[in-house]
Amino acid sequence: MKHLLIILISILLLSSPLFGDNHKGETLYRWGNTLHYVWKGFGDKDTHPVYKGNVKNGKPHVQGTETLSDGKKYEGEWKDGKRNGQGTFTYPDDGRKYVGEWKGDIPWNGTGYDKNGNITTKVVNGKIYIQYPPLKPTPSSPVSDPHYFFTSQTLSK
Repeated sequence: MKHLLIILISILLLSSPLFGDNHKGETLYRWGNTLHYVWKGFGDKDTHPVYKGNVKNGKPHVQGTETLSDGKKYEGEWKDGKRNGQGTFTYPDDGRKYVGEWKGDIPWNGTGYDKNGNITTKVVNGKIYIQYPPLKPTPSSPVSDPHYFFTSQTLSK
């Protein structure tokens, strides 16, 4: 019984994030411009975007929050240092937000809303469709209404 207890404790210690390269609750700072950047463990929150969350190999991974110096914020899933998976990007200055899927730091499939919750954009497979005027999100308001239209733009890195 004593040996079994020692084996169990050893397994728990060796599988602990303290001994691996996966860490929860770390803070990283993004250095560089939006296309070519690196993550570092030091920086200035007034000039560098700040990430708080899970980290793998020195990069945001799985789940976390990035806050930019102007207050914009991304909360969601990450993979290898990039926004990847489900997430929400908010613009506190005017109340807009994008909710949906990200792929390699690019909004991929989701919806943009204004401060009143009206739909302003749709993103489908990396293409953004801007809706004018904004569509109130109600089940009886079809997106195909002729008084509403979308223009498209392909998002790229």
